Amino acid sequence: MNDSASHEASADIVAIREAVRALCAGFPGEYWRELDRTRAYPTGFVQALTEAGFLAALIPEEFGGSGLTMRAATAIMEEIQACGCNGAACHAQMYIMGTVLRHGSAAQKARWLPGIAKGELRLQAFGVTEPTSGTDTLSLRTTAVRDGDRYVVNGQKIWTSRAEHSDLMLLLARTTPREQTASRTGGLSVLLVDMRDAKGLTIRPIRTLMNHATTEVFFDDMVVPAENLIGEEGKGFRYILAGMNAERILIGAECIGDAKWFIAKAGAYAKERVVFGRPIGQNQGVQFPIARAYAQMRAAELMVHEAAVLYEAGRECGAEANMAKLLAADASWAAADMCVQTFGGFGFAEDFDIERKMRETRLYQVAPISTNLILSYLAEHTLGLPRSY
Repeated sequence: MNDSASHEASADIVAIREAVRALCAGFPGEYWRELDRTRAYPTGFVQALTEAGFLAALIPEEFGGSGLTMRAATAIMEEIQACGCNGAACHAQMYIMGTVLRHGSAAQKARWLPGIAKGELRLQAFGVTEPTSGTDTLSLRTTAVRDGDRYVVNGQKIWTSRAEHSDLMLLLARTTPREQTASRTGGLSVLLVDMRDAKGLTIRPIRTLMNHATTEVFFDDMVVPAENLIGEEGKGFRYILAGMNAERILIGAECIGDAKWFIAKAGAYAKERVVFGRPIGQNQGVQFPIARAYAQMRAAELMVHEAAVLYEAGRECGAEANMAKLLAADASWAAADMCVQTFGGFGFAEDFDIERKMRETRLYQVAPISTNLILSYLAEHTLGLPRSY
């Protein structure tokens, strides 16, 4: 990229960040605290993001989207978190889109994407994980059996977040029994499920540590039109991998935003809080953890940026996307712990928002993929060590 193009891209991203901050100013801590108390979905916030075009960031302009880059998308999600808001309520609409964009037919994209871009449809539910398989995706048991011009789906998914607040679900199901497939990754297919009129679909909320609107979903002879098959039957696992890379990059950006929020919160408090006649930030015992959290955040931020650049260029970025999520999640959790320690007892008080944000960012040590599985991936695929599972 030449200097002029680079400057223009930077200027665009600066403008995007400013616009996101302006929008988030209308949703202060009080808004999120009330939702957290009642475990309610932030409908107003999601609607505002939709109307501003931020959730259509990665949808091409020809389908009514913003046609932005992955770096712009990471800037959006990072700023949402850095403002004290919670992008987990809608982030899937960005990364799920990759599977439809890359592998959906022209007819499917023309049918679904304009409505999603306008906010008339929500595609925020990603049905992959199951109670018995967890992150062992290749062992999933939900089946989709072809019956003429339709598929009949039976099974169960868990941790399907936002299912109650989404019109469409991207579902990964087994279309060929595992013992009949030629490879470990074969026999899985992706279906786009219209949940608005689906029969045989049951959604049950799961109350969790944080307000995450997650659910378990049951399929009992649910019918999906065969025309809703994304790509070719049996190749679904490969299709969702690119989406998973986008997921890791965007969530890595969210973690960077969280870390920045914790660091800014702790830094401001350390300057203002006076104990024994001096601001606590004058003490190295308080200074050093804040400075270390900042250094850790900046290092992780560079990894998120590198992964986003590779993704944009269409290059292999599995290792970088996984490292970005790993390092950013570690950075946000370390910053959260530091922030609580800096505030002392006040860090546990609801009115400061720290305990809420700490619960929210703790999730990313576990999901969408645990840190241990990322380390296993790097050990095997990057370092050439023997497969551990």
